[in-house]
Amino acid sequence: MQLDTPTLDNIMIALSDQTRRSILERLFEGEARVTDLAKPFDMSLNSVSKHIRILERAGLVVRRKSGRDHFLSFNAEPFNAATAWMNARARGGDTTDKSADLDSFAALMKADAQTKKKRWSLWGV
Repeated sequence: MQLDTPTLDNIMIALSDQTRRSILERLFEGEARVTDLAKPFDMSLNSVSKHIRILERAGLVVRRKSGRDHFLSFNAEPFNAATAWMNARARGGDTTDKSADLDSFAALMKADAQTKKKRWSLWGV
């Protein structure tokens, strides 16, 4: 995925908020209904929906409708593209070994998801 400036901006904006990062952390574990994602937050469903729309605009979340239910899932492609973009800048523009960076990132995210899973289970999610 080639990142243009508006796409990268939308990804960074989406990741800049703790609520949106918490939603993504839950979605790392698998698909979830919008109403279930909203339960842990002390805000209205409408407010959570606004956060979800920002994640959708960035391409980080994909929505699937089944009857009246809306299900969300994590889309890793824009996330991985933004990570590769940041890693390339951290290496001074050298993009020769992206696979090692992505493998490290995947391992970090898996470990983080296991930690977060414990927190979500306390909320009954």
